[in-house]
Amino acid sequence: MFTGIIEATATVSRIIPDGSNVHFELACSIAPELKIDQSVAHNGVCLTVVALTGNTYRVTAVAETLAKTNLGDWKEADLINIERSLRVGDRLDGHFVQGHVDTTATCIERKTLDGSWLFRFRFPERFAALVIEKGSIAINGVSLTVFDVAKDEFTVTIIPYTYEHTNFHDLSEGNKVNIEFDILGKYLVRRQSLITV
Repeated sequence: MFTGIIEATATVSRIIPDGSNVHFELACSIAPELKIDQSVAHNGVCLTVVALTGNTYRVTAVAETLAKTNLGDWKEADLINIERSLRVGDRLDGHFVQGHVDTTATCIERKTLDGSWLFRFRFPERFAALVIEKGSIAINGVSLTVFDVAKDEFTVTIIPYTYEHTNFHDLSEGNKVNIEFDILGKYLVRRQSLITV
């Protein structure tokens, strides 16, 4: 379980295909604090640390993860948002994030405002019931509030701190991002679909 509050960014240093899996080696300032078998969210995707060497560590993505996220688009030198799992007793500054990405969305607009940045995204319409005005969403692992919601689009605004300390500053129109919808909304929609009149 995560909160959507990014701890650090990591740089992809090596990509190693292995059958239908892909191993990613990442360099990160918090790597020396990690442990083998620890869960870490990478752009919102929960992956297990499988190897450690100094400031570099390795994770493995299976075919299902590669198909449903933007990990298949990663290139060496890409910057990745990193968050370690929530510890019991910590403050929940974002919202509950599982690290289980639901789908990807495409950035269709990026606009510089006076002191912030606006990003608009298009997502698969079948998920429309899970996006509500002023609701929570995780974008590349970042907990954000959505507004200006349409059937398959929504907007978020990024403050300077988030812009500087995540990979949002690298995000351009046409880029894919990982989306995890609010877990509470998913359960409510599922329950409603099972109710018979």
